[in-house]
Amino acid sequence: MTHGSLLNTRNCNQPLRWLITGGCGFIGTSLIKQLVSEGGHAIRVIDNLSVGTRDDLSAVCDFTEVAPSPSSPPVQLVVGDILDETLALKVTQGVDVVVHLAANTGVAPSVEDPRKDCTTNVIGTLNYLEGARLNGVKRFVFASSGAPVGEVEPPIHEELAPHPASPYGASKLAGEGYCSAYYRTFGIETVALRFGNVYGPGSGHKNSVVAKFIRQALNGETLEIYGDGSQTRDFIYIDDLIQAIYLATTVHGIGGEVFQVANNAETTIQEMLDKLVPLLGESGFSGLKVDYTTPRIGDVKRNYSDTSKAREQLGWISKYGLDKGIEKTVSYFVSQKKKALRYASTQR
Repeated sequence: MTHGSLLNTRNCNQPLRWLITGGCGFIGTSLIKQLVSEGGHAIRVIDNLSVGTRDDLSAVCDFTEVAPSPSSPPVQLVVGDILDETLALKVTQGVDVVVHLAANTGVAPSVEDPRKDCTTNVIGTLNYLEGARLNGVKRFVFASSGAPVGEVEPPIHEELAPHPASPYGASKLAGEGYCSAYYRTFGIETVALRFGNVYGPGSGHKNSVVAKFIRQALNGETLEIYGDGSQTRDFIYIDDLIQAIYLATTVHGIGGEVFQVANNAETTIQEMLDKLVPLLGESGFSGLKVDYTTPRIGDVKRNYSDTSKAREQLGWISKYGLDKGIEKTVSYFVSQKKKALRYASTQR
């Protein structure tokens, strides 16, 4: 990372044995890339490859694909689903920390299929909390979002009463509830991180707004905004998020806590687009068209976070503003597009 090694912020002296669910995805591979560069860690990945792929994982590290076992090569991929409770019990053996990223993500899929959203996000989380309980895993980091809070006057903070506006928000709230219960009943040091809108290099598969707009632009498609663009979000660059996840696995005395992890800045979708379009134009993708469509059911109008609790208890602050983060993200996507075009030309 450009802001320094995570080793400088650790609160333990020994490398950790990690289990990362959904580890082939955008956030998972970004975390693994940092851990591999730091060295010494044993990493086990569980992923059903429905979004992230073997190629995504191989882009950041060498790995061994095996059936689950207590042995730990530096990076071990286990292909499977988080709804397989037997598998959950096996892969949580011999690990120090579970980082639970695998989920049915986003408001729109949860509105289309609330039952699938509930099953994946609630039962999947329960399976890995049970695995942690039965195998003596001490720390469990849960990827949540601001969605459990619902439609409130921002900034969002951890003491607000939750009123989810979407099935996705409800399923993430249930996950937070189970984390709280497993800390207070069984002593597992659960930490729930409510991610802002994550963006950055490596987000090619991600359906969130920054990655979606860049993909549409690079493919010559019309950029689609749900609503009039005045809705607000709190965008967080991937390096900042990885730092927060790492701290959540190592800082002492935070069991059972929930943290808002975002940039502490309210940005409209239109403002973000106004930063994005000139950068795309400089890279040769100009003349972009924007289509304003019907707002999506379940989307909140305003969303940004008060991150003071994360600053005080985790020692975490975001280091990337939106201007710098967007610039690095566009550069990554354009570079990947050019590589793909060069490769395609050699295959003719």
